[in-house]
Amino acid sequence: MASASVKDVAALAQVSVGTVSNVLNRPEIVSAETVERVHLAMEKLSYVRNEAARQLRLGHSQAIGLISLSGANPFFTDVATAAENAAADAGYSVIVGNSTERQDRESGYLNLFEELRVRGVLLAPVGDAAARLRRMRDRGIPAVLVDRVSSDSTFSSVSVDDVAGGAMAATHLIETGRTRIAFVGGPLAIQQVADRLAGARSVVERHPEVSLEVVDVEALNVLEGRRAGQAIADRAPDDRPDAVFAANDLLAIGLLQTLVIDGTLAVPDDIALVGYDDIQFAGASVVPLTSIRQPSHLIGETAVQILLEEAADPELEARRVLYQPELVVRASTARR
Repeated sequence: MASASVKDVAALAQVSVGTVSNVLNRPEIVSAETVERVHLAMEKLSYVRNEAARQLRLGHSQAIGLISLSGANPFFTDVATAAENAAADAGYSVIVGNSTERQDRESGYLNLFEELRVRGVLLAPVGDAAARLRRMRDRGIPAVLVDRVSSDSTFSSVSVDDVAGGAMAATHLIETGRTRIAFVGGPLAIQQVADRLAGARSVVERHPEVSLEVVDVEALNVLEGRRAGQAIADRAPDDRPDAVFAANDLLAIGLLQTLVIDGTLAVPDDIALVGYDDIQFAGASVVPLTSIRQPSHLIGETAVQILLEEAADPELEARRVLYQPELVVRASTARR
């Protein structure tokens, strides 16, 4: 059985094809009685709007593509939720993809979004995606970087000053009396991780009595945090750090789980612990976690606002919105 067409709906509702089109696209200019009659006809005929054809006419869809670094990280979930809410208020939907910190998956989602003719893309990139984003922009698909500043100044971005955040974490640990700090994070190709380490280093370099070592991990998740925690717990007492700055809260929670389960080291008495992002679980962990807070909801809302403005006016100059992080002190870094 052939699918019902707009003409079929118009005939059943006894209105013109133009009126059906207005009901679909601009219902506010059609009387309520006519809108109801057209909707009843659509329901009776099981009419399904040909969205692909509509996108072809418009040149774009009513969707925004969002690619996060990690769907397992509640920080990116919060950013996506805020982006969805802001997009819905403007009449758009959001299609969310998760790169899992892999460039091949990121590229796959960019291909998909280009095929879908999304209105624009929000991207937390794994590496430098500027060249690819320039090609998409040339085809009418703008992009705004999320939680990252682009190497290409022609792209807008909404991020947090991660260098300042790393400096806050190291300063706090030093102020609590720690002198052997380990930074647990990776891969360092992720700019946010590199910036947080750079901020910590800038502080440690001003304190000759303080050392900073890097414990590299393969991913920013709880499992890698557990592995790093076990490696630290297995070291001789004189060789262990007395503080850890984890590149995100998931790593910090994994570290905390291993240290608490192992039982040989106490947090914060033996090792102080600072995370990053201040996700919901940070304050509810077995030892409430000190963390560097990012304004996740504000990042998502602002990124959508800028993206839709640039989609409406491609001549707008790029903007770089840089929010400042906030230190949230909890029990995992009690002063000695």
